Amino acid sequence: MTWVYQVLLSTAIGAVTGYLARKTLRYAETAGWVDKESFLSSSITLALLLVGLCTILGTDDILCCFVAGNSFTWDDWFRVETEDTGLQETMNGLLSMSFFIYFGTIIPWSSFASEGKWQMLVAVVLIMVVRRLPILMASYRLIPAIRTWQDALFAGWFGPIGVSAVFYSIETKKQIDDHPDSNSGRVAELVYPIVCAVVFGSVIVHGVTIPLVLMGRRVKTTLSTSASSIWNQSGHSPFRNLASWYREKRQNKEPDSAQMGPPAYNTSEGATPNESNQPRHIVILDSDSAK
Repeated sequence: MTWVYQVLLSTAIGAVTGYLARKTLRYAETAGWVDKESFLSSSITLALLLVGLCTILGTDDILCCFVAGNSFTWDDWFRVETEDTGLQETMNGLLSMSFFIYFGTIIPWSSFASEGKWQMLVAVVLIMVVRRLPILMASYRLIPAIRTWQDALFAGWFGPIGVSAVFYSIETKKQIDDHPDSNSGRVAELVYPIVCAVVFGSVIVHGVTIPLVLMGRRVKTTLSTSASSIWNQSGHSPFRNLASWYREKRQNKEPDSAQMGPPAYNTSEGATPNESNQPRHIVILDSDSAK
């Protein structure tokens, strides 16, 4: 029953604490009882409180903080109130950068090759695709912060895997070593390399996808602006301008050898020998050129 105690109790503590903290903080901010500095540091204070409480109770502190964070920002109110300050983004960037620098030094590259490259690649792709995207697309109507299926698609795909995954893989390996059985050795060998491969794949895929999305939006905006500029200057569609330009180019084009027929000689009476021997060219004009 250890997993019931750790998982269920951590989930309950996180959900209730996050809900109470959100309601209390919103009421205090509306009544003017909290200053800006305390308001911004409330999320950090909540996280430290939960870590200490879960450590005392012997439950899962990471799971508890995760559930509390979701409950605390369930209606997206706290994020909207703090998005102009940049505090959350600064802390997130600092902590994430520190973790990924550390993670780059502990990646087990030799285990990737020994366990099978293609098997590892397939596992990474499947985990990234089915880990959260299907369930979020099916339940986004129950989440107030996600209003459309496009938001659900974005939130379901951009879910980087990082600190918690590495922590749980190390914890799992430790638990397996403490309670060995016939298959524990093989599981302990596989769990950490697979998790590290998934985290590494998440860093690469999500890190590359965001610049591609921004680049696509910029190209779309540039093309739309150029088309609108041409439309406004001429008063009609840019495709019509292109057709007019092509028609004028054909009208002004000099006849080439492909448009010339076979030579014809002047054999009429009264023509001089020199004139009768001079070839005539019959120019075949198309309808556009005739106009």
